Amino acid sequence: MQDQTTRFERFRALHAREGAFVVGNAWDAGSARILTDIGFEALATTSAGYAFSTGRRDSFAALTREEILLNAAAIARATNLPVTADLEDGFGAAPETCAHTVTMACDLDLAGGSIEDATGDPGDPIHPFSLAVERIRAAAEAVRGRPFLLTARAENYLWGRPDLDDTIRRLQAFAEAGADVLFAPGLPDLDAIRTVCRSVDRPVNVVAGLSGPACTVADLAAAGVRRISVGGSFARAALGALARAGREVLHDGTFGYAAEAIPDAEVARLMSQERGGRRV
Repeated sequence: MQDQTTRFERFRALHAREGAFVVGNAWDAGSARILTDIGFEALATTSAGYAFSTGRRDSFAALTREEILLNAAAIARATNLPVTADLEDGFGAAPETCAHTVTMACDLDLAGGSIEDATGDPGDPIHPFSLAVERIRAAAEAVRGRPFLLTARAENYLWGRPDLDDTIRRLQAFAEAGADVLFAPGLPDLDAIRTVCRSVDRPVNVVAGLSGPACTVADLAAAGVRRISVGGSFARAALGALARAGREVLHDGTFGYAAEAIPDAEVARLMSQERGGRRV
């Protein structure tokens, strides 16, 4: 088992090397073991995927901080890979709340985590600029000198505010406040992604597998992206496979889905390891 500092250093090194790498978003310990075994170099949690697994929709009100952190800790225990956690809005508007949230995450063996500037209020969806920056500053101060990579998210494009200038302004201010990685989910095209990457001096994360441009890893790397995540799309792909299998049985009376299922012996191998997946 590698310690937290070793995994953090590996995670930080991935952001410093040339090109882009992909983090696999796991929604539980079992999916973390599978993603580790097939060769991902780092993992991320997904609040959406975890919410789906508990029969809830992805929303600010769906999951508590305690639930999110317990799920993230279970994922971190299941793998030797670095794990970065989706910490949503920090679970409170106050900067000190964001600071407490990232401290709790760091204490749970996680290599990093993200804080977003969305409020969860459809009528006023984005925190004011100054408060958003102070929230990131407080979080960065809380984990300064500790093995934790802080990602700051500017959420304009997910909340009907397609303002690239304001998004870049926020990302630049988040970097000045101490964020290690920058993330603006929902950017509309490669030109916007290139512009963001050129405008900041920190590694940029882009989410793939959702709506937006159909880009390859090579496309995003050429645009300047360093880290690519997949959000809840792996979880939705798994749910889609379940739905297709169920419909086949009910509508066709056949069981062809079983031919593509992971063999029981393979699942047993993956789930029996002390800390999942490939030796690292």
